[in-house]
Amino acid sequence: MPERGPSMRFRVAASLAALALLVLLVHSVVTVLLFDKKEEEFINHQLDAQIAYSMEIWRQSPNAALPNTPAMWLYRVGRGETAGAVPPLLAGLAVGNHEVYLGSKEYHVAVREDESARYILAYDVDDHESRLDSLMLTTLSASLLLGLLTLIAGFHLAGRLTRRLERLALRVEQETPGSLVEPGMERELQAVAEALDHYRARQGAMLERERAFAANLSHELRTPLTGIRTDAELLAALPDLPETVARRGNRIVDSVDRINGLANSLLILAREAKPALLEEIQLLAAIQSVWAALMLAAPKAVGLRLEIPEGSTVSADPALLDLVLRNLLDNALRYSDTGEIVCRLAESKLVVRDTGPGFAEEDLARVFDRFFVGPRGANGLGLALVRHVCSASGWQVSAGNAAAGGGEITVDFGAGLSRYAVPHNFLTGA
Repeated sequence: MPERGPSMRFRVAASLAALALLVLLVHSVVTVLLFDKKEEEFINHQLDAQIAYSMEIWRQSPNAALPNTPAMWLYRVGRGETAGAVPPLLAGLAVGNHEVYLGSKEYHVAVREDESARYILAYDVDDHESRLDSLMLTTLSASLLLGLLTLIAGFHLAGRLTRRLERLALRVEQETPGSLVEPGMERELQAVAEALDHYRARQGAMLERERAFAANLSHELRTPLTGIRTDAELLAALPDLPETVARRGNRIVDSVDRINGLANSLLILAREAKPALLEEIQLLAAIQSVWAALMLAAPKAVGLRLEIPEGSTVSADPALLDLVLRNLLDNALRYSDTGEIVCRLAESKLVVRDTGPGFAEEDLARVFDRFFVGPRGANGLGLALVRHVCSASGWQVSAGNAAAGGGEITVDFGAGLSRYAVPHNFLTGA
């Protein structure tokens, strides 16, 4: 399964928070820029007013012309005088307003002249910069806080919007009967629910047609096949019959039995093979019984090794468990000409290993498909039936290749298996 990404609920909330944060940051930047512009205008207005006042008052009372604030310094250089007390950076400025840095400090400087002197007014704008920095910090903190609150509120609101979607997905997964459309659904969600209803109806009709066809086919085949089998048995039982004719009669009987088995398999696949009655079944005895029946029907020089603790039981439908074990052992027997077929119980997993060539690596994903034909031959319906029954019973089945050679099928019974600690090894020949 592909890895799941972040939830739609989180994405909606994160998108809202990101959008809100972006809007707030843009608003904050614009506000700070406007504030900075207004501060610049205010500073220039203070400089212009103060230097004009100082120039006017100087002639009458020089002491009264000095700025009444410790953040301003006024320098006056008379005509023909040297600017000894004036900092060199300020002394060289032209008439007008300037922004200069002395060390790490920023100063706004106003330079004016009249017929008698040159006036230089320096203003330390550190207080204004502090206010601007405080405004920026406050605005940024408020933006981040509002962004976080938007994320929390958006996550809560998105949860209310996606709750119906999650409930819809749960109903689809649990195959809840009835229409998926609920009263008061949002328009978009209702469109999804209606589409799923239509899909379920089409799928149900298709499955019903498939089941009806398989059931009818199985039923229609039984009558002529029964007649053919009876005639073949009677033919093979005739006295003084040539051996070749008797052998062909028995071959016809075997072929009819295989066709009947195929029809029954198709019928099981077409129906929902769900457990009808659960019983505690002795796994060791069940495997031995199935193996004895297979050896009676088609003897083969292959042994069976059982590595299963005595007393191990499986909670299962007897008919379905018999079907799984029969197909597993029959499949292993088909690909084993010599040696031993091994049935081993490891924890809750039953492993059936044959002595054949094993599975081709590229076929492992499809060995349970119906009538799958790979480079090593056709698989028929046996393993497809195993997967069908395991899925209906809540078991897990998988295929692989054993390290020592041969293919192996693993059925995980999960919590349905009860184990006992007494080991048991059982070996039987052909």
